[in-house]
Amino acid sequence: METTLKKMEKNNQNITFKALIIAVLSIFLLMPGLMIQNLIQERKNRSIETIAKINAKWSNAQSICGPILCVPYTTTYTDDNNKSIQRQHLLNITPEEFIVDARLFPEERYYGIYKTILYRSEINVRGQFNKIKSLQIENSVIHWNSAYITIGLSDLRGITDNINIHLNNQSYMAETAGSNDELLGKLLIANLSDSVTQTDAPLTFDYQLKLNGSCEINFIPIGRTSKVKVAGAWKSPGFIGNFSPEHTITDNEFEAKWSILRFNRNIPEMWSDNQVSSFNDASFGVNLIDPVDHYQQNMRSAKYAIMFIALTFVIFFFVEILTHIRIHPIQYLLVGFALILFYSLLLSISEQINFAIAYLVASISTIGLITIYTYSIFKNKKQTGALAVFLCTLYAFLYVILQLEDVALLIGSIGLFVFLAIIMYSSRKINWYKQDTEEK
Repeated sequence: METTLKKMEKNNQNITFKALIIAVLSIFLLMPGLMIQNLIQERKNRSIETIAKINAKWSNAQSICGPILCVPYTTTYTDDNNKSIQRQHLLNITPEEFIVDARLFPEERYYGIYKTILYRSEINVRGQFNKIKSLQIENSVIHWNSAYITIGLSDLRGITDNINIHLNNQSYMAETAGSNDELLGKLLIANLSDSVTQTDAPLTFDYQLKLNGSCEINFIPIGRTSKVKVAGAWKSPGFIGNFSPEHTITDNEFEAKWSILRFNRNIPEMWSDNQVSSFNDASFGVNLIDPVDHYQQNMRSAKYAIMFIALTFVIFFFVEILTHIRIHPIQYLLVGFALILFYSLLLSISEQINFAIAYLVASISTIGLITIYTYSIFKNKKQTGALAVFLCTLYAFLYVILQLEDVALLIGSIGLFVFLAIIMYSSRKINWYKQDTEEK
């Protein structure tokens, strides 16, 4: 009786020691798992740098502001000695109505294995300034003969055609100002004739921009009433900024409409000099999202590495307990490395081909390697087949999670709960204190 108790105690210690070794190995394998995540981030950063180089040669993301009517004026001040002092100022006037109709023509460009999204665009802008001649500024003389229109763009390299601004049926050629305004970006300026501003009638304007850009396009609702419509042949647009549009999205096309009133944004109808510092809080637009960001999917999959390792090790441990087949810690370690190698394979292959196909190739390779190695250990087709089915289920489960963005946490939590329940159910008949006493 005493000998049996000692054997049971020794066996229990062996099982506990083996479980601790497996736990330590799982934690140890976190290090190569983190290295894989760092590798994914490094490759993503390199992709971003390469894409930035492609965009720089074409044109960067565009932000459009304007038109703004700029009118110089001179104000007379009286100093403490009753001397008159004149100072020059600039009055900035925003439109009463600002209407934009933009059409985007996106395309994908590759540099080696890296891809970016570029676009051509045709943008029609129209609207009006109301009763500008009736404006009066105290103690000031407004120089209407020096008035000009400014249009702000973030990257002038994207302009592909001359810009003619039509004001009350008169045409003016826009020219670059050779400066970078902190508020509007790169400036286009059209100097106006005196006759255009010498009327109390609304000053109507319209012009067309043919503009290249990359990834996204933004607008500033500069008008008292701003209406912007953007359409394009892209199936996965993202709507960015502080205003949400009414939109329709089909398999190959999208259309978005914004209608913004002066109450909705913090932009004054007119201001002098640099009284306004930024329009960033009012911008909005469209981001041409790449629906297949394989780096993001790789990173999400790599975060499940510890789950794969732990569950696989638990299955191996149960097989060892139930079949009395001794599995050496080195064999556990080799299986763990095979599981980690899956993520390296997935990353390298997904940079070359579609992510879904890359996932299939990497998972079949990993499952096949582990299955063949497992058969050399178990020498049993039934046990090896059961492990292969388990791994197939696990990798299929991970792929489903990667495709479900909004409910990924919910499905993942439910799935892990089910896996744990199966493991607990399978272990219910194991008497941990009597294992291997017969062969002792």
